[in-house]
Amino acid sequence: MKKVKELKKWIELYNEVQGAAEELQLAYDYVKEEILTEEEVDQLYAKAIQLIEDLEFRNMLRDEADQMSCVLKINSGAGGTESQDWASMLMRMYMRWAETNGYKISVANYQEGDEAGIKTVTINVEGDYAYGYLKSENGVHRLVRVSPYNAQGKRMTSFASVFVTPLVDDTIEVKIDAAAISWDTFRSGGAGGQNVNKVESGVRLRYQFKDPYTGEEEEILIENTETRDQPKNRENAMRQLRSILYDKELQHRMAEQAKIEAGKKKIEWGSQIRSYVFDDRRVKDHRTNYQTSDVNAVMDGKIDGFIKAYLMEFAGTENTER
Repeated sequence: MKKVKELKKWIELYNEVQGAAEELQLAYDYVKEEILTEEEVDQLYAKAIQLIEDLEFRNMLRDEADQMSCVLKINSGAGGTESQDWASMLMRMYMRWAETNGYKISVANYQEGDEAGIKTVTINVEGDYAYGYLKSENGVHRLVRVSPYNAQGKRMTSFASVFVTPLVDDTIEVKIDAAAISWDTFRSGGAGGQNVNKVESGVRLRYQFKDPYTGEEEEILIENTETRDQPKNRENAMRQLRSILYDKELQHRMAEQAKIEAGKKKIEWGSQIRSYVFDDRRVKDHRTNYQTSDVNAVMDGKIDGFIKAYLMEFAGTENTER
C-alpha cells in the first residue's frame, strides 16, 4: 500500500504538469484571438514552470532513505555560552522549518547550556521526506556576529554541528547485537513536575559498535528523556540506535561511491558547510554558493532555498548505481 501510494502521487503530479502545459498551449492560441491578455498567459506560464521545477525537485529525493522521517542532533562547539546560544538558535530555526512544512516534532534529549542556550539537543522530525530534505544540513554551521555575551562588544565566530540520520521504521532490517547493549537510568532534569525529577525515567543506552568493514570499535551513547515512562524512553532510544546504525551503513555506501565519482569530493559530511554573518546580513552555503541577505528569514526557518540548491546540485550524484 505504501508503494501504491507513492506511485499514485507521482502520477498525480505528472497529470498536474501535463494539465498546466495543455492549459498554457490553449492560452497561447487564445491570446492571438485576443480572448486572453499577455499578462494572463505570463501567469499561466509561471505556474507551469513552477510545477515542473517542483516535480524535478521531488525527483532529487529518490533514494530509499530520503522518504523517511529523521533524527536531527545539534551540538554546540567550543566557545562556551556564545556557541551554546548559537546551537539554540539553530534548534529554533529547524523547529520553525518543520512546523511550517507540517512535520511532527518531538524533543528526545535536551541539555541546557551553562548560562544560556543549549549544549546538545536531539529532535525527531516525523513525516514524509523529512530526511531527504534535511540531509543537506549535515555538517558544521558557522556564526559570525557581535556577541551580546562579550563585554567588549567584539565580533566573534562560533560553531555548532548538525547531524541528521534517517529515523528507521519497522520496514528496514537493522542488525543489533543484544550483547553489545548496556543500560543506565537517571532522573530527568528541568521542568515537568515533581515526578519527572524524582523518578528515574531517563535512560542512557550504550552500544559497543564494531565496524564490519574496518574493524574499528566505538561506543554509541544515546540518552532519552522524552517521556516520564521509562519503557517508552527505552523504546525510543532503541529506535534512535537503529537509525544511527542504518546511517552508518548509508555513509559507507556513499563513501564507496565517492571513490568512483570525482565530483563527489566536494561533499564531505562534517565539514563547514554554511556561514551566517549577521553584521554583513549574509548567509552563504559554501557547497553550492547559494546565499541570501535575508538573515532574519533564514533564522525563522526559511531555509528551502539552501535545501533546494543542495539537492539540485548534489542529490542526482548520490547512489547513482541504484
